[in-house]
Amino acid sequence: MKKAVILFSGGLDSTTCLALAKHEGFECHALSFNYGQKHSTELHAAKKIATKFNANHTIINMPIWQLCESALTNANISIPDYDNKNEIPITYVPARNTIFLSLALSLAESIKSDDIFIGVSAVDYSGYPDCRPEYINAFQKLANLATKIGTEENNIKIHAPLINLSKAETIQLGLKLGVNYADTVSCYRANTKGYACGKCDSCILRKKGFNEAKVMDNTFYY
Repeated sequence: MKKAVILFSGGLDSTTCLALAKHEGFECHALSFNYGQKHSTELHAAKKIATKFNANHTIINMPIWQLCESALTNANISIPDYDNKNEIPITYVPARNTIFLSLALSLAESIKSDDIFIGVSAVDYSGYPDCRPEYINAFQKLANLATKIGTEENNIKIHAPLINLSKAETIQLGLKLGVNYADTVSCYRANTKGYACGKCDSCILRKKGFNEAKVMDNTFYY
């Protein structure tokens, strides 16, 4: 069985990726990060979901909050309600996907895997620069240049199966794959029980997705 590393937050998108990788026959190695995020309750969701999908699950402590300024990691910066401005929001964590993908690449090479899954979308997202197709393509080139397995085989593939999907399409895909989205935590202001605020960027995009998919939103809100 081929192995795959899945960047896994325990949220809607990464859970859909995990379900898809499992459906495609991969032995799944889910990789989560405790990076100082305020909504760290997502890690409890990640552990629960990984168990349901019979995936290997690793949580890495990465104190990148010490290096960067972001509303997701800095206690002195409030996470705002959704604001549909055409600019990168203050919830952007500098170089987060690059850091996470680099560690996923290290794990993939160590377990002899050519496949890494990441749940980024360039359609319904908050404007983060590291969610764009050109970024994913560039990192795949780097991965094949910067690793032993890449230089010998040139087969490392960064899978971004949601990149051209709307949130509604992602939800419809996940439901077909058996995802229970009530288990997932996407909210930037989730409480200790994993209940969502319903007002932040992530919550509004999630609500929009369920509405457009015409399926019940079983998210727990406080």
